[in-house]
Amino acid sequence: MSAMTSEAAALNAAMVRDEDALPEPRRWTMFVILLVGAFLPPLDFFIVNVALPSIGAELGASSSAEQLVISSYAALYAVTLTTGGRLGDLFGRGRVFFLGLIGFAAASTLCGLAWSPWVLVSGRALQGVTAAMIAPQALASVQAIFPEREKSLALGIYGAIFGLAAVVGQALGGVLIALDFMGLGWRAIFLVNLPIALLVLLFGIPLLKETRARDARRLDLGGTVLSMLTLGALLVPLIEGREAGWPLWSRLSLVGVPLLAWLFWRYEARLARAGGAPLLDPVALRAPGLGHALLIALLFYSIGSFFQLLSVYLQEALHMTALQAGFIFLPFGAGFLLGPLSTPFFRRFCGAYVNPIGMGLEVAGFLGLAGLIMATTTGTHPEPMPLAALLFVIGFGQGLALPTLMRMVTGRVAPALSGMIAGIASSTLQVSTALSVAVIGGIFFEVLGARTDPAAIAQALIVAILCIAFCLAGSVALSITLVRQAPPLHDGVQRQV
Repeated sequence: MSAMTSEAAALNAAMVRDEDALPEPRRWTMFVILLVGAFLPPLDFFIVNVALPSIGAELGASSSAEQLVISSYAALYAVTLTTGGRLGDLFGRGRVFFLGLIGFAAASTLCGLAWSPWVLVSGRALQGVTAAMIAPQALASVQAIFPEREKSLALGIYGAIFGLAAVVGQALGGVLIALDFMGLGWRAIFLVNLPIALLVLLFGIPLLKETRARDARRLDLGGTVLSMLTLGALLVPLIEGREAGWPLWSRLSLVGVPLLAWLFWRYEARLARAGGAPLLDPVALRAPGLGHALLIALLFYSIGSFFQLLSVYLQEALHMTALQAGFIFLPFGAGFLLGPLSTPFFRRFCGAYVNPIGMGLEVAGFLGLAGLIMATTTGTHPEPMPLAALLFVIGFGQGLALPTLMRMVTGRVAPALSGMIAGIASSTLQVSTALSVAVIGGIFFEVLGARTDPAAIAQALIVAILCIAFCLAGSVALSITLVRQAPPLHDGVQRQV
């Protein structure tokens, strides 16, 4: 016990507080190490999509199990993201980052060695939890180690990482499956995380200086558990119930969702009144326009199911290889990478309307894509240039709208609450992804039914694309309404959103 106490005291003495400065080379070296680790969570969301047909064929996974491979990751990531950030504030961001990275590597190993669909889903759920320990540490460290003059550049690079993951993820998944290294096939998309994690650990442990928050907020374990139960009670029956014929357990689970949500809300309200640090403070959510802004965030990632469903269309209706399907996604990734970099230019001319403009581009892209598939002869490939252009527009609109959406959400509350609301917004986006896979993916497979012919797959994809376009159109309308409202006043200061 005394040895452990001495080690903790030494670690705390060595920690860099948020207000302390580090030499410039050391700052950027630390940031690069954190970025490489933070690249893995978004990469693993995108990389799995082109592999789902191969996974289903080898493991005998049903369509609902394939949906859970995506939604379990997104849902667990969503509900533990804020907790992951608080763990870093409390116990040191470097320590939590490396523990999360080790856990992520272990979860990736479980996925890579999975012998059944449910082992794979379990591994993906564990990946989601450990990814939520990794991702917040890089962003929090920007505030801790960079002076004000360098923060904008560091945040821009951090945001570009997600666009890069979108570019690399789909294509890399196809390349790894095509190479079939050591006969691993789709398993390589998970096992590739191991050497990356090992390199980050080897170089990062000696170089990374520990940082932590001065006034860290306590963990809300009760809120985390209740939010997991609520989201699980909603998602599992939505995904599994359709294929199982809506058995009694699925209906009871859905009926129980409002009760669980009410218990979660009451628990958070009571914790806030007691002076605790709830995941979701009901008082903060009363800020004018915040409910609208979070609803926009909830609809924004309705695109989450698109990658899986387009991959099904490309590989099962058009009989493309995983490699060919992976490269089809590249224009989307390129657009998603360039969108955030173009946001300052668009803000100069369009002001706060950049957000609805970005989502409007997505709506136009999806409607054009639905028209292109409709006009394509059954079983033949859509024209490559229009397809690439439409995917680029969708990706560009997504990348353009995302940064302004975060500003729109955090701009509705006082600066003291912006950190908590930013965490809620990030979690809402991940919940949006999980719901998209469950609901819009469920609509796709319901329309498809027992048919597997190219015409049926194309028809189901068109219906799913129109559902996504409808959700995004709702976001556009809400966003325009919110932009036209006067921004809230905080301490007599008008905040720009």
